[in-house]
Amino acid sequence: MAYAVEASDDMAPLRLKLWLDQVFQLARNIKSFAASTVKTKKRALEKSLADILASKSTSGPTCEIAETIRAKLARASPRLLTFLDHPGEVEVTNNACERALRPAVIQRKVTNGFRSMWAAKGDCAVRTVVDTQKLIGSSPFYTILTTLA
Repeated sequence: MAYAVEASDDMAPLRLKLWLDQVFQLARNIKSFAASTVKTKKRALEKSLADILASKSTSGPTCEIAETIRAKLARASPRLLTFLDHPGEVEVTNNACERALRPAVIQRKVTNGFRSMWAAKGDCAVRTVVDTQKLIGSSPFYTILTTLA
């Protein structure tokens, strides 16, 4: 978004950046609002996003950068505010998912992947069980031990 704001003559990237700032501000303070207030703020954010996505460039020819960002956010818009439907349960970003994938990606890059499908599936199964148990505070060793038992 920062690149689009700098490189584009269109106002859409700047408006989208400001919109995202509002979303993250709401996410930081979501626990302090009543459910009705969250619903009202969600409707306002949805309307604002729809207005931004529907706006067309007024500065002459269409900017490819702005149109690309508009298209991506238009496709993602039904899911962008999911965290407001489940306050405190769903994160505003997918950073936790990205961090959970990181060890597997590093291992794949360092070892050039698996030579057999059964090894890849086994590693995936172990990582899934261990990572799921980590969410509830169980240690990896205990999880593997009880799974094998």
